[in-house]
Amino acid sequence: MSHTIGLACIIDDDSMYVNLVKKIIEAKKLCKNLMIFQNGMEALNYFEAILNNLDKKSIPEIIFLDLNMPIMDGWEFLENFTKIENKINKVITLYIVSSSINPVDIEKAKQMNSVKDYLIKPVTIEDLEAIFLGEVL
Repeated sequence: MSHTIGLACIIDDDSMYVNLVKKIIEAKKLCKNLMIFQNGMEALNYFEAILNNLDKKSIPEIIFLDLNMPIMDGWEFLENFTKIENKINKVITLYIVSSSINPVDIEKAKQMNSVKDYLIKPVTIEDLEAIFLGEVL
């Protein structure tokens, strides 16, 4: 399988989940590179920094965002990311990946233009393959 996605990003503080997803992505060769941030603040700082030197190779095509994290949670990240998203000038597909099955969270996420879909952990290999290959879930 050839890589169709150059760079993907996981924003999640759950190291076991991150390592599992990373192994799946690498084993299935779903993308060339993967960047990982432990919380929303790390990720937001990264995006704000690359706005100054828009190197399109440094901007992920897909973001997997957890909601419950320390320092800056997923909601706070989304609130700030939507303010700078249009300056990035590249299509970024953002998925919320959370263990929360709260209908309020799911509905709130689906109301946000920046969010493509809401996935409940654990994400399956089939879900990841569908996302990276551009198939509809």
